[in-house]
Amino acid sequence: MNNIPSVNLADFLSDDPATKDKFVQEIGKAYEEIGFVSLKNHFLDDELVDDLYKNVKDFFALPEATKKKYEIEGGGGQRGYISFGKEHAKGKKEGDLKEFWHFGQEADEDANLIEEYPENVIVNEVPDFNEKGMEAYRMLEKTGIYVLRALALYIGLDEFYFDHWARNGNSILRPIHYPPITEEPKGAVRAGAHGDINLITLLMGASAGGLQVLRKDGEWIDAIPNEDELVINVGDMLERHTNNKLRSTIHRVVNPPKEQWGTARYSIPFFMHPRSDMKLNCLDVCVDENHPKAFEDITAGDFLHQRLVEIGLIKE
Repeated sequence: MNNIPSVNLADFLSDDPATKDKFVQEIGKAYEEIGFVSLKNHFLDDELVDDLYKNVKDFFALPEATKKKYEIEGGGGQRGYISFGKEHAKGKKEGDLKEFWHFGQEADEDANLIEEYPENVIVNEVPDFNEKGMEAYRMLEKTGIYVLRALALYIGLDEFYFDHWARNGNSILRPIHYPPITEEPKGAVRAGAHGDINLITLLMGASAGGLQVLRKDGEWIDAIPNEDELVINVGDMLERHTNNKLRSTIHRVVNPPKEQWGTARYSIPFFMHPRSDMKLNCLDVCVDENHPKAFEDITAGDFLHQRLVEIGLIKE
């Protein structure tokens, strides 16, 4: 396997049970094997993607002092601006060569959450930034819920098992800017090798290559989606909840060849998190004699806090 498998969400939405099941089996097997797929026929349209990228580029082009006023001290990087080099991969001390922004959940009034999410930060200098960001957030959340429905069926659960936890969940949309590289990076890369924290991650096409996925045999392969496809991967929460049945694969964003150092890269992942009170305990259906329980019981909120400390966004 030299590229990630491609699947078609239209198959899952089909009225034909066999076509729907074909999607369930394809995505489930891909997530057992490599943990990544590219997905066509999602709910994001080209115009929204283009509008969002334009606004994202306009925001990151603002003067450093302007961006810094949107950096929220003590917020664990959960909303607003996070400056260059602040985040690092778990176990690394070199900061990643990126700056980014976080849009978060704006929950329904009747969501009955046990927590209150921080408010999103409004950028005055780029008038459409927040509106386009939250529009994309909603479409990615909708796509993610359908993917989780397929995975619920694959695991052997009720199709709508994840709906309550993922809808109004603590999800994050993260526009990222990897600036041009101006000097030898001294061991730092655009994003160090890591697994994602959340249930699943949905990535809309980045402006340049660089995303690589670690195959089971230890080889790194480029993750290259077709045009108009989202890259979607399993995160650590889902790997944990399924007792390693679905794989949270290590991935990275490598620095470009030296002749392309002058090129900036932009990407916009959507990290789909559940509500904080969701129990990530290994599902009974995924535990048997050959697959004993591999993880201690923990809630999504406690697991997230643990990991934000490990990657440097929360100081303890």
